[in-house]
Amino acid sequence: MGKLRGKVALVTGAGTRGGGIGNGKACALVYAREGARVLVADIDEELARSTADLIRSEGGECIPYRADVAQARDCEAMVEACIGHYGRLDVLHNNVGITNSGGPVEYGEDQWDRMMAVNAKSMFLTAKFALPHMERQRAGSIVNIGSINGARAIPFPKFAYAASKGAMIAMSREIAIQYAPLGIRSNVVLVGLIKSPIVEQNNTGLYGGDLGEMWKKRDAMSPTGRQGEVWDVASASLFFASDDSRYVNGTVLPVDGGLINMVKF
Repeated sequence: MGKLRGKVALVTGAGTRGGGIGNGKACALVYAREGARVLVADIDEELARSTADLIRSEGGECIPYRADVAQARDCEAMVEACIGHYGRLDVLHNNVGITNSGGPVEYGEDQWDRMMAVNAKSMFLTAKFALPHMERQRAGSIVNIGSINGARAIPFPKFAYAASKGAMIAMSREIAIQYAPLGIRSNVVLVGLIKSPIVEQNNTGLYGGDLGEMWKKRDAMSPTGRQGEVWDVASASLFFASDDSRYVNGTVLPVDGGLINMVKF
């Protein structure tokens, strides 16, 4: 029996740009492997379909869905599509996120608004429409993919990104306490240095285009001497999604090899 047998999971940001497997895709795969029926959502319908095809090739059950989770109408329709198809929603997995470097002087107002809409407002909107269904079930788990940058500074200026990820921690905590009497939990996975396609796409330019040098420097930043993998994020997410964490609520779990505890890295 899988840890999520009989449950339904909705995973946002479940596609991976540029090929490979990112955090959202890995989590959707692991949920399906553990028995969940999964709605895989992404702003790019083809990427959602790619994830769905992979899950189905392994014998899993899923449906792809196109949604911009920064838009209320898309979030409402996405949740209703999940309920309409599967009849319930047990796990809401918020994976969507974007990042830009800079401080308050460098950021444009439009950049700030977009960052907060995608990274923070999206969590508010998905919860807004998913919680009433979980409340009727008197059960549910919300898994939010955050960043250690929401809890501490990193060597690069990430003003708006850090603010959005800090907001995620606060919102998750408030949901956890308000809905705990109804059997609903909300927790955050704080991601550290992870070797993933999106990291490759966003950061290679910082190292003169030398991908090998980038991975080498990132490995050296970790207390373990290596970065984590997307499967590490998926394993932590599975813990929060499953009944293994039935008495874990309103907390954050760093998946970073201990990096969050370092004074300087």
